[in-house]
Amino acid sequence: MLNRRHMMFATAAAGFAATGGLPSLALAREGEVAKLNALFDDMMAKQLRQSPETATGLGLDTGDLAWTKGLLSDRSFAAIKAGAAQTSEQLAALRGIDRRALKGMDAVNYDTVEFVLSVQDEGNKKFSYGGGGSGAPYVLSQLTGSYQYMPDFLDTQHSIETKADADAYLARMEGFARLMDQESAIARQDYADGVIPPDFIIDKALIQMKAFAGTPTADAPLVKSIARRTKEKNIAGDWAAEASKVYENSVLPALKRQIALLESVRAQATHDAGCWRLKDGGDYYAVSLKNYTTSDLKPDEIHQLGLDLVKSISAEADKLFKSIGMTKGSVGDRMRELGKDIYENTDAAKEQLIKDLNVKAAWIQKQLPAYFGALPKAPLEIRRVPKAIEAGAPGGYYNSPSLDGKRPGIYWINLRDTAEQAKFTLTTLTVHEGVPGHHLQLSISNEAKGLPLIRKVVGFSGYIEGWALYAEQLAVEMGIYKTDPRGHIGMLHDALFRAVRLVVDTGMHAKKWSREQAVKYMAETMGDEESGSITEIERYVVWPGQACSYMIGKITWLRARAKAQKALGKKFDIREFHDAGLLSGATPLTTLERVIDDYIVSKGGKA
Repeated sequence: MLNRRHMMFATAAAGFAATGGLPSLALAREGEVAKLNALFDDMMAKQLRQSPETATGLGLDTGDLAWTKGLLSDRSFAAIKAGAAQTSEQLAALRGIDRRALKGMDAVNYDTVEFVLSVQDEGNKKFSYGGGGSGAPYVLSQLTGSYQYMPDFLDTQHSIETKADADAYLARMEGFARLMDQESAIARQDYADGVIPPDFIIDKALIQMKAFAGTPTADAPLVKSIARRTKEKNIAGDWAAEASKVYENSVLPALKRQIALLESVRAQATHDAGCWRLKDGGDYYAVSLKNYTTSDLKPDEIHQLGLDLVKSISAEADKLFKSIGMTKGSVGDRMRELGKDIYENTDAAKEQLIKDLNVKAAWIQKQLPAYFGALPKAPLEIRRVPKAIEAGAPGGYYNSPSLDGKRPGIYWINLRDTAEQAKFTLTTLTVHEGVPGHHLQLSISNEAKGLPLIRKVVGFSGYIEGWALYAEQLAVEMGIYKTDPRGHIGMLHDALFRAVRLVVDTGMHAKKWSREQAVKYMAETMGDEESGSITEIERYVVWPGQACSYMIGKITWLRARAKAQKALGKKFDIREFHDAGLLSGATPLTTLERVIDDYIVSKGGKA
């Protein structure tokens, strides 16, 4: 799973950075194509001024863009209003280009960006809470809010090579405090309008916030990061002392104001899990589903699809269990039995777990050339989720490499409790987050030639998470589980997990299921630890619709491949199919289907 669940328009550094400000794509083309690429360059330039930290995420905050390094985005009410207006203007400008005059990748680029802007615009116009848009109704929760991601961002993405970089880090610490206060203002307005997170979400957020606030300054990750890295680079100065001042005078007070705000509204919170209870909640869920899945499936259709898949995947798992002599109890019971084989819950054992995963990932990488033409250049690192955020963080997620190749792709695994990371599931988690899942797909997209930068920074959960789940299925075909039936059951466990998500997400947000009903269904169906099921269910509460994107995306990838195989027969080459889908970059699922149709025609088939 990506560490970018709200897959809307990711703001980023401009494509003109490497060309002295010239819109290189537009200069090279004519007519409607030139208009399209000029608009893309203009959009990126504007986005740059609004989200400088994304330039850092892409490794583009140097040279002409060095000014971005000490800044963070603005979430004031004025900025949100201006951003919504800009989205409407950009959508109108894009629709002013004649789509019929575009072919090939130009048409794909148009359709992709048009989808993003249209869904954003719809959400902005319909809903005022959550800071606008759709997909995340609560500004502050266990998974939303800058308190949850900013320390990790500053530690792993804000590079420190010079004194200016360290000064920029301190400036961003000040900006972090300002950002938290802006979030508090949005949340306060939402609470006044009745948009209050469920009581259990507030409780989990408060646990994390208080752990953050209760850490001694000297041990705070924000302070330790700059102290460690300036020492490594021999940058003179008492940076720990400087950071401590900012931490105590700005960051902690802003965090404590958020804590006080959540505590003040806790008594008004209900226990209802779904967004159905919010103003226009049913419509909010529908737009969120469209945003994340990029499909037009309705909640009832998704719910039934989930129930059907739970049945079929469970039957497949039952056969595998019988092949290894496990015949008694439900599929969930037997998975629970397999789940008892875990690493010890000690730091030493957790370090060994990380080492073992690295060995597995390296072995898988050697199998890739038989299935892919394009392979990632960026290295993959596997790291433990920071202890400060592991209570509410998912079981695993991935950060993309920087465009300049200086920062690797990072697959994070949550080791708060090894009972939640049973050995039989670890290979498929590594396939999903690493190779041939997120790391392969996102690195190839980053490294693809000819894609406008705007396409490299727009993400779609249906495509990206769908690919990673498809990769889990592909791993079976690659022979990764040939001598590991328990690992194969782990793959089915995770497929079942994504089917269950279809049921519980729609259950809570459309059918008024309670948190407890959803937890019980998940834990019993899969045989998981209840603690892990609780974390998952609470995630779906604050990101309505996102959990449905995985399986819907996988089905679309499999359907597209089956169509290409049928149309091309002996001419079908799985490496060419994968390259066609991956080198075109992330797209809405409907656009992906057109990309594969174009590939079929290019190979002499009939789409």
